[in-house]
Amino acid sequence: MRENALLFYDELETPIGQVTILMVDETLCRIDFGSVKDLVPLYNSWCKRHLLDPNLIKENDKTAHAKQQIIEYFNGERQQFSLGFHFYGTHFQQKVWRAMYDEIEYGKTLSYKDIAKSIQAPKAVRAVGGAINKNPLAVIVPCHRVIGSNGSLVGYNGGLDKKKYLLKLEKAPIDID
Repeated sequence: MRENALLFYDELETPIGQVTILMVDETLCRIDFGSVKDLVPLYNSWCKRHLLDPNLIKENDKTAHAKQQIIEYFNGERQQFSLGFHFYGTHFQQKVWRAMYDEIEYGKTLSYKDIAKSIQAPKAVRAVGGAINKNPLAVIVPCHRVIGSNGSLVGYNGGLDKKKYLLKLEKAPIDID
């Protein structure tokens, strides 16, 4: 779906580095590691696929609710997010992202294989991994809670150091050292 939209963004410093929050009109659509300056190539490519002629506007008021919840999460005060969001991606990607959001509780982990089974695609483990790699809502959609079938920490778009930090923050029952 391509639509005209206003893109509002703001940046937030977290214990694992800067994140950029992106909203389409009133709806959260991306949280990415890095500054907006570093993310411009990603956003340009993303916008070409999903939006018509977007305007990128720095806006603190629109993103304030999301920023507050992310701060609360990093302070150990929030385990669930209550933010409206919209997934822009293929039907398959959206199924994977929704499964992660709905099924992986705070402090728990699931494997790529578990996610594939949960979306009734048990042989699509590699495709699930590809969709997880494109997760548009870092931290909110908890791809950091997805591990290898053998319990190992594998791949994380933000880097394994960030994945380890988030799992330690949540006190996940996994060996992360």
